[in-house]
Amino acid sequence: MDNFGDLCDHRHDHRADGLTGTPMRDHGVDKQLLILLLALIMGGLIIFYSASLGIFAKKGSEVFSNILISQIVFGLICGGVGCVAASYIPYRFWRSYALVLLIATMILAALVFIPGIGGSSGGAKRWIYLGPFSVQPSEFLKLGVVIYFAAFLSKLKGSARSSLQGTIAFGVLMAVTGALVLMEPDTGTFGIIAIATFAMLVVSGVPWKHVGMIVLIGVIGFGLFASVKPHVVSRLTTFIHPERDVQGAGYQLKQSLTAVGSGQISGRGFGKSLQKYYYLPEPVGDSIFAVAAEEFGFIGAMSILVAFLLFGARGLVIARRAPDQFSGLVVVGIVILIVTQAFINIASMIGVFPLTGVPLPFISHGGSALLAVLVGVGIVLNISRYMTKST
Repeated sequence: MDNFGDLCDHRHDHRADGLTGTPMRDHGVDKQLLILLLALIMGGLIIFYSASLGIFAKKGSEVFSNILISQIVFGLICGGVGCVAASYIPYRFWRSYALVLLIATMILAALVFIPGIGGSSGGAKRWIYLGPFSVQPSEFLKLGVVIYFAAFLSKLKGSARSSLQGTIAFGVLMAVTGALVLMEPDTGTFGIIAIATFAMLVVSGVPWKHVGMIVLIGVIGFGLFASVKPHVVSRLTTFIHPERDVQGAGYQLKQSLTAVGSGQISGRGFGKSLQKYYYLPEPVGDSIFAVAAEEFGFIGAMSILVAFLLFGARGLVIARRAPDQFSGLVVVGIVILIVTQAFINIASMIGVFPLTGVPLPFISHGGSALLAVLVGVGIVLNISRYMTKST
């Protein structure tokens, strides 16, 4: 594990971690990541607008307008401002206030359970309603957990890194986060947080025996959780046998596969999806990839997939060349959060992963989700300013 851990550990904090005051040269944000970000945002906006036409046809102009305003004003404009601001805020700021950020985002996530503040939809309590708009606190909790865990792991020195400290901290953090997120319930979001923080733990240099222990406990824990949560069992059963209830639990997958298949090679064309108007549930939400595949075909679907692959690959290059361990771990965590969520969403829409309800980053409806993602990418862009030369 030591060699794998070198991803973020080959340059220790003594070079320029903000604690010694050593100045770092600002090379400007990474142009490749910035181009990929702009491509995902612009492509996502085009896809989102087309998919939202289905909402216009079903629910009228008022709902259509509210969705567009939420996505563009709260998500894209506020998120863009947040991204630019985060790209200029020295990343060491987040390390100094990591615990405060974690506590603040946990308190925000807990507000969804307070009557009069939090609201529910479809049996889930995931939102705080502010007039006509809604905020999903768990989106910001993702960043809070990643930044805090990066700060914690970067403080472990020498032999401490091979001890149980990191593993125990991971377990405690997942227990507290799980208590908040799984009660909503939001299994998909918790799974994404767990994957991202687990990846951070692995690259920090934790021994393989600890990795195996975590995986074993995770499998047992998931089995126990699924046994008491009927909706989890239902999704797993639908994934294995989608043909058993095509008008019920398997309806979304059936319609998604129909949309994807209808796109063939080059698609029906922009705005010409039929599934979004009549059959596909949540065409602007977690089903938006199916709309994109129907309208832009295999070429469009693969373009989305390749864009996220390139985004992830470039992010890991930035992590490898980050100026210190904390910044490298933050990049790993944020990039894994985004890419894992994208692949889970896409995989669930083509039937190779159980439906989770997680949105497609940069594309699906969700102003708070887009805002949080763009702020996270802004932090990565700031770290990219201080990348060392490749070795």
